[in-house]
Amino acid sequence: MMNSILRFIFVLLLVIKPLSAAADNTILILGDSLSAAYGLKQEQGWVKLLQDKYDTEQAPVQLINASISGETTGGALRRLDSLLNEFQPSHVLIELGGNDGLRGFPIKRLKENLASLVSKSKQADAKVAIMEIHIPPNYGPRYTGQFTASFATIADETDSHLMPFFVLDIASDKSLMQNDNIHPNKTAQPILRDTMYKSISEWVKY
Repeated sequence: MMNSILRFIFVLLLVIKPLSAAADNTILILGDSLSAAYGLKQEQGWVKLLQDKYDTEQAPVQLINASISGETTGGALRRLDSLLNEFQPSHVLIELGGNDGLRGFPIKRLKENLASLVSKSKQADAKVAIMEIHIPPNYGPRYTGQFTASFATIADETDSHLMPFFVLDIASDKSLMQNDNIHPNKTAQPILRDTMYKSISEWVKY
């Protein structure tokens, strides 16, 4: 009888441990169209592909994709409190700013919004990563230079993890881009998955 009870407890612990571990590595992704699978089916996007990879490996990571096409840092800031309350993430990845830059928003506003996103996330006991975003040089070297530098500045000032721009290496390859030359196509998504797998592994230790 005692052996049966011990075996039951052992099996129960095997079930509970992965669930607990997964809860400890819940990553809320605050992104724009690059993470929202724009122009594709959701299951074709890099976030779903990466979650499938984690699931296959039985890795204790759960991705919550709160990305919206066209999202700005200001838009995400208005949604963040609700998302933090609903999902209680252990980590928050901020992949935002591209639409701010393409619309020519002031750099000061971008930095203030990024800092507020980090502050709210940390107040909810989440670890934060800021992705360094790059935009085309349409607005001249001064604006684009200040824009890109903003992400490293805020990451440094808020003691957040700075993550490299995951589209940088494929953006110049037209065979990996949709017709608008802005959004990665279906073929590019596994490449983005592998890039983010490496970047997230360097950030999230599990």
